[in-house]
Amino acid sequence: MSTILSLKKLNSFQRIILGFLSVILIGSFLLMLPFSSKSSNWTSFGNALFTSTSAVCVTGLVVRDTATYWSQFGQVVILLLIQIGGLGIISVAAVIASLSGRKISLLQRSALQDCISAHEIGDVVMMTTFIFKVAFVIEFLGMIAMLPVFCSDYGARGIWMAFFHSISAFCNAGFDIMGHGTNTFVSLTRYSSNVIISLTISLLIITGGIGFLVWSDIIRHKYHLKRYKMQSKVIIVTTAFLIVVPTIIFAFSDFSSYPLKKRLCLSFFQAVTPRTAGFNTANLTAMSSIGRSLIIILMLIGGSPGSTAGGMKTTTIAVLFSNAISVFRRKKSAKFFGRRIDDSTIKDASTIMIMYICIPLTGAFIISGIEGLPIGDCLYETASALGTVGLSLGLTPSLGHISHLILIMMMFWGRVGGLTLMFAALSKKTSEVSQYPVEKINVG
Repeated sequence: MSTILSLKKLNSFQRIILGFLSVILIGSFLLMLPFSSKSSNWTSFGNALFTSTSAVCVTGLVVRDTATYWSQFGQVVILLLIQIGGLGIISVAAVIASLSGRKISLLQRSALQDCISAHEIGDVVMMTTFIFKVAFVIEFLGMIAMLPVFCSDYGARGIWMAFFHSISAFCNAGFDIMGHGTNTFVSLTRYSSNVIISLTISLLIITGGIGFLVWSDIIRHKYHLKRYKMQSKVIIVTTAFLIVVPTIIFAFSDFSSYPLKKRLCLSFFQAVTPRTAGFNTANLTAMSSIGRSLIIILMLIGGSPGSTAGGMKTTTIAVLFSNAISVFRRKKSAKFFGRRIDDSTIKDASTIMIMYICIPLTGAFIISGIEGLPIGDCLYETASALGTVGLSLGLTPSLGHISHLILIMMMFWGRVGGLTLMFAALSKKTSEVSQYPVEKINVG
């Protein structure tokens, strides 16, 4: 009874964290079982925990090749964890409760609002149902688009391949089942010049990472962009910029020697996947320092609020750039499309950016010190973990237990969100009755 009462006292942020932790632990137990691996042996708790965390946090970093190590049952468990983690634990629980006829309480609605980044609490249940409908329709269409290619290459198994990769791509998870024999951790390199697979996976990543609030505006207002919410406009413009510009840079740096078709496929795919899917069609270890640095930046930026993606979010970067422009132009407030940005939003954005700079750097320094590896390579892995991306230079499988634990914590932090963790830890609201006196300090 006391346990039930204590659970009721949890705020929405604490419920989100508890939900993610519960699913991760259940997934870890299932993946430890002998029939989850192809060898029919027990999997160590450390490897199962890492895989479960990566799946629930839709990251894609792995210590065991998904195709060659895990059995069909294990792959199904991983896919379920990806779907639950991508759509949000609280959202899944709410839909199940709604389908069973149970009423959603105000506290549960509050948790849902935080989970899907909704602006209003009134229509949050309807919005959650909309999210599930859109997700399943897009995943189904993605599977249908890839079926001809995968069935041609793998026969009947191509159906499972198309189904798995469609969900993994839409949820921005980056898990793949392309490995075979001794050829492991290959991702989608086999399809580097295949337009159907490259374009379908890329579109699934974009649709999953752009945010369901944007899709709500698109479905409701169609081509009438002026009617879109300001947030949707900002996300669309920022997303387009973060796809077009990196595509051009990759095309003229890392892939300039390839034929035009393969060059465009490689450039576009590598521009899309770091935010925050984790698939790759190119050899990441062979990329230039410019390409690797650009990927690290894109991994940390991530997708958009209320989406399946992680990272500091496109809106965070947009708000900070708008604020910088307002400072340069000596304007009083940052603004978008004739709307002013609240100062509290700018404070949140600044805090998030500081966290996404300091945390991966700290983790990279620790892992580099422990493992004796180059700091740049370690930063690539930590940025991938915190951004819930899953791209790797091949270091993760060979790292020690402490380094794996650091990456696990970063994946969890990146999926749940730094501010969610802070608000959960500092649950008591304090009102400032008095304020300290103001004194100027010079910056810059």
